[in-house]
Amino acid sequence: MKYAIIIPDGAADLAMEELGGRSPLEAARTPNLDALALSGRVGRAATTPEGFSAGSDVCSMCLLGYDPSVFHTGRAPLEAAAMGIRPGPDDWVFRLNLVTTDADGRMVDHSAGGIGDAEARELVEGLLAHWHKVYPGIASDLTLTHGVSYRSILVDASGRDYASMEATPPHDIPGQAWAPALPRTARGARSGDAEVIRALMESSAGYLEAHPINRARRDRGERRASMAWIWGAGRRPVLDPFEERFGLRGAMTTAVDLLAGIASLIGWDRLDVPGATSYHDNDYAGQGRASVEALDRYDIVCCHVEAPDEAAHQGDCATKVASIEAIDEHVVGPIAEKLRTFGDPETDRDAEGWRLLVMPDHYTLLGTRKHDATPVPFLIAGGWVRSAVERPFTEAGAAESDLEVDPGHELMEYFLRGGGASKR
Repeated sequence: MKYAIIIPDGAADLAMEELGGRSPLEAARTPNLDALALSGRVGRAATTPEGFSAGSDVCSMCLLGYDPSVFHTGRAPLEAAAMGIRPGPDDWVFRLNLVTTDADGRMVDHSAGGIGDAEARELVEGLLAHWHKVYPGIASDLTLTHGVSYRSILVDASGRDYASMEATPPHDIPGQAWAPALPRTARGARSGDAEVIRALMESSAGYLEAHPINRARRDRGERRASMAWIWGAGRRPVLDPFEERFGLRGAMTTAVDLLAGIASLIGWDRLDVPGATSYHDNDYAGQGRASVEALDRYDIVCCHVEAPDEAAHQGDCATKVASIEAIDEHVVGPIAEKLRTFGDPETDRDAEGWRLLVMPDHYTLLGTRKHDATPVPFLIAGGWVRSAVERPFTEAGAAESDLEVDPGHELMEYFLRGGGASKR
């Protein structure tokens, strides 16, 4: 069997008055998804286990068949793996966002207006030098590595203890006061080093506000990178290789280091798509082509597209719908067409066969600009996948289905082995 997974990140949402009482999935024109849904099965899966927040780290790990309660140590170590950063076993790894805040102390934008790589890299390099000046005792054991756009990775090799620190993702507080969300020591914990991270974050504001790059962005009417927000702490994780667990060799295309990090840790190759981005300027067709070509070389191929999630975080309804339509046309259509060339083992005993899973990792709500832990809709099509009731691939269609997977990490086994596929 050949397998493909398509992750339209954050595509699931609620009904919107702006869309005539429909969700973006319902409003988008998706002929390829519609056809697959009619021939396959639609259900829902709980990708946010109890005790976890609906972050892409947790939800994507769950989607790919790994129980976060067993394998998850934090978000930042996953991204570090994609960047080739190899922290020591006792080092702490953090995600650092360049964010936009306003004069009233509110979080305006978790991505500093989608700041470009060149500007972000210069700001990050200068920020570490600034910390060496103002906090030499702290900064001597820090390394700061720029990733993509507003994302960077901070590693603390000092031996400080952050196990009791609680930190809020910046995309969880859009339009809200940021000071109450600064890192803090968990209630009931005896001690911790959260105050170190708070000091670094608060000192970043003065440095960044005065930087020439930010003055130029202000003059151009663009959002400034006015603060460094540090979160997602964890130590280096160890994940069982996917091939050992499921017997399949895999690859992924993604523009996001988090997903690439998970892929790296489970032993998947990363497919190079130069035009892949996190936004609607993404080369959807390039990701689709790379996935199609990889199906001849790998047993399972995953195509992760970030654009719907970023559009929802910006509260941009039109772009979220447009990104879903682009995924349908340039990713779902070509991949489904390629998969069908592997034949139907139900009618041809010599056919290799195929299966396709389409599934957001989590809801990202336009109304709140936040992630939501509601179980997500999924669509499975291919060999031995049939439903007695035809349902659309929408949130409402999934909610009406009797196919519900909880915990969500068990869906991978069902996708790969359920029905006649276990005989191939």
